[in-house]
Amino acid sequence: MFESFSIIFTISALFSYINYKWLKLPTTIGLMILSLILIVPITLSKTVFPEFYKFFCDIIVNADFKTLLLNGILSFLLFAGALHVNLAALTKEKKSIFLFATLGVLISTCIVGILTFFGAQLIGLELPFLHALLFGALISPTDPIAVMAILKEANIAESLGIKIEGESLFNDGIGVVVFSGILLIAAATGELSNTEIGTEIGLLFLEEAVGGLFYGLVIGFLGLKCIQSLKENPQLAVMITLAVVMGGTAGAFLMEVSAPLAMVVAGLFIGNKIHVNEDKNPIQKAISSFWEILDDVFNGILFVLIGLAIHLLNINTSYFLLGIFAILIVLLARFISVFLPYSLLKHEETKPMKTVAVLTWGGLRGGISIALALSLGEELSGDLILHITYIIVFFSIIVQGLTIGKVVKKIYS
Repeated sequence: MFESFSIIFTISALFSYINYKWLKLPTTIGLMILSLILIVPITLSKTVFPEFYKFFCDIIVNADFKTLLLNGILSFLLFAGALHVNLAALTKEKKSIFLFATLGVLISTCIVGILTFFGAQLIGLELPFLHALLFGALISPTDPIAVMAILKEANIAESLGIKIEGESLFNDGIGVVVFSGILLIAAATGELSNTEIGTEIGLLFLEEAVGGLFYGLVIGFLGLKCIQSLKENPQLAVMITLAVVMGGTAGAFLMEVSAPLAMVVAGLFIGNKIHVNEDKNPIQKAISSFWEILDDVFNGILFVLIGLAIHLLNINTSYFLLGIFAILIVLLARFISVFLPYSLLKHEETKPMKTVAVLTWGGLRGGISIALALSLGEELSGDLILHITYIIVFFSIIVQGLTIGKVVKKIYS
């Protein structure tokens, strides 16, 4: 794993340099495009240099994308993202963010699941209804890593940016809980009664979501107190933040609470209490600089992995057609899942549909959806779901990511 990780890190650094010097695209998009270009000669080498091709395949497999993301770098990226979010601005949008991250995810899961189920039937693919709902659950949450990376490059209004950023930070944790709940139903079909399944899902939500939020507050408070007791030791302050993320994530797995939600809460709590964005004292500067660098490093690794891993797929015509159809389904579901919760709130905007349109197009999908799809075995239609998930993620990051800035200018011009 270390060798694979080292090679991918080196490729990420090289691609970041090429993108910075010549392509000048948003970093995540540039890295993904360069990764796709690299795939061409690697794939062509399969017949001429089979040993090299196998070596490269082993690198991707040994990197263990699912474990690396869900059990590793996701916590670092969420903490780094939350650390720099303005909690006061986030609080002003708390109702919108709460509804988008909960009701919105549930609405989108149902719409995507139902329409994908019927879409698969029209194309002649076998996709059981519960499996289609699993796909709806893993593709509905917007990816905070992709969203925040792209938003850095898109010049949008602060209040709108906070809505998108805040929702993406919290809804992936909720999405994982919904995904786990549907997975529980799929596994328990015929074994448990409806009441027992409902009870299990309720307990799962309490343990994962509520437990994760509370746990994140506790570790964030402990980390903050340690940092505040330091006066002139920025290096130790950085070590404490690392301990909060690494030890906190390990503790979350042991306690079976949501590590993503815990890291978001801990990052928000520490970042806003020490005013990390002000960069006035050595501790603030050290923590801010360190986590910005770590954020860029892990983002690069993640999006290079997403791009390079596509050569392991064998996309056929039926899968491709369903994937294209699913893009339209996901966009429609995103619009409805934003519009309905948004219509329940009072707004200052004279034309709220503009905000809904931007929120719809700005809801990017990324590595979290792919990682969850990779966790599904063939008995849960894992191969089909992974293929259509990849198609949606590529469209989301490359097409939506490249055009979000232009869409915002067009809508608000």
